[in-house]
Amino acid sequence: MWNDLNTGVYEGMIAETVTISGYQGDPIRAYYSRPLGPGPFPGLVLIPHMPGWDEYCREAARRFTQHGYRVLCPNIYERFGQGTPTEVSSRAREAGGATDASVMGDCEGSLNFLRHQANANGKTGVIGMCSGGRHTFLAACTLDGIDAAVDCWGGGVVCPPEEATPARPVAPVEYAKDLSCPLLGIFGNEDHSPDPEEVNRLEAVLKDLKKDYTFYRYDGAGHGIWYYDKPMYRQEQAMDSWNKALAFLDRHLKP
Repeated sequence: MWNDLNTGVYEGMIAETVTISGYQGDPIRAYYSRPLGPGPFPGLVLIPHMPGWDEYCREAARRFTQHGYRVLCPNIYERFGQGTPTEVSSRAREAGGATDASVMGDCEGSLNFLRHQANANGKTGVIGMCSGGRHTFLAACTLDGIDAAVDCWGGGVVCPPEEATPARPVAPVEYAKDLSCPLLGIFGNEDHSPDPEEVNRLEAVLKDLKKDYTFYRYDGAGHGIWYYDKPMYRQEQAMDSWNKALAFLDRHLKP
């Protein structure tokens, strides 16, 4: 839980940019933060949101490391070149976005990286916000060996066929029958992507399939409630949902 630390316990972390093998063996950069100490520690793949492989993603990675996680945040926009997050994400949007295939390949490479570290405890989760939440749901349904997944306001999980694009040819909900790990969803009731009806449709599918899921929906909140640098930030809802996400991950990923 937030701020529930023991002031007498040693604490340290290291965070750096590393190179991993991503989709089709492509070398891609990833931000890797992990606790110092013998461990073992659970792994967590943090999938970037559409604003890019940005400073917020790095800070979120370090916050999870503060709570005992080895976190890898892959640059799923590597193929659009380098520059500031704004520059790179702009090029990605102009090109139609990162493809689902390439993102899933990068996530699989991230999972493999985390599993093969000497201080791994054998458990690995996935989390993402915004488009990263959509990718999290897709990963939890299509990739092997994920022990828990947290979808933070992922839009487009449920969408009609006419909204398909070359980068996103299939709505992730079509793979829901293959969801193989517990899922936590965090949503704002004033969001437009996903709006409450989209969340309702997703929940109906998961309930019908008898999947292990928990959704938290917040009044007075829209999209991106964790983004403290934007007007959409909602302090009370953000901290409550942060604690719920940490408790969920601890339950499924820590011994």
